[in-house]
Amino acid sequence: MEASNFNGGSRRLVALAQQLRLYKHPPFLDETEEQSVEESDGKVVSQVGFPESATPIAQQSEKFKPKRAAVLICLFEGDAGDLRVILTKRSSKLSTHSGEVALPGGKAEEGDKDDGDTAKREAKEEIGLDPQLVNVVTVLEPFLSKHLLRVVPVIGILHDKKAFKPVLNPAEVEAVFDAPLEMFLKDENRSEEEREWMGENYLIHFFDYETEQKKYLIWGLTAGILIRAASIVYQRPPAFKEQNPKFKVPRVVTQDSVMR
Repeated sequence: MEASNFNGGSRRLVALAQQLRLYKHPPFLDETEEQSVEESDGKVVSQVGFPESATPIAQQSEKFKPKRAAVLICLFEGDAGDLRVILTKRSSKLSTHSGEVALPGGKAEEGDKDDGDTAKREAKEEIGLDPQLVNVVTVLEPFLSKHLLRVVPVIGILHDKKAFKPVLNPAEVEAVFDAPLEMFLKDENRSEEEREWMGENYLIHFFDYETEQKKYLIWGLTAGILIRAASIVYQRPPAFKEQNPKFKVPRVVTQDSVMR
């Protein structure tokens, strides 16, 4: 976690930073030496994923040691006074998950001090976001992706939006845009798919968002993380049912392992 000072920003952002620094996420699972589980070249994509507490890992597999990643939920105050979050659209040239909407982020690397460092480093690599412009204020409960990557959502506040001049890495990112955070608590422009596995029903959420005549679909893991972040920021639950499952984790984790 970064120092408690907050440079710049409106009174609302200063108050939000103070509020979020008081947030206490559920305890992480014990940190142990990680197994190598690869996923989409280390990037966090919009596939199925749920809060780690929805996966009975400790009871299912004593040797479960997932790779760790972090994503940046970068918030700023829009011109209309609303809180907005920065999102990316993956390059359409990528071989996997091309064109999907994601949060900036990826796997932790040697040299990263913490999850905030990982998230900000990845954001700089992907969209040219200067780490000095972002104050990390809290981290949320990890999410576990379908392919067993532990994803830690990091909430940071961009205190000077005008100073952010996006520079996209064309090998990874096709577009960068922002959306109102509160939309992930509303039932508007939202659809869902109910799926079942091993007798457990769960929902995957899809949010349609349009800006500057461009349409984006935000779904799966990315949507789930933003629903949780919005619930914590606005201190209220979504206007719809989340319905997380109780997935089973394989006892032996390999590169091809998935939650069942």
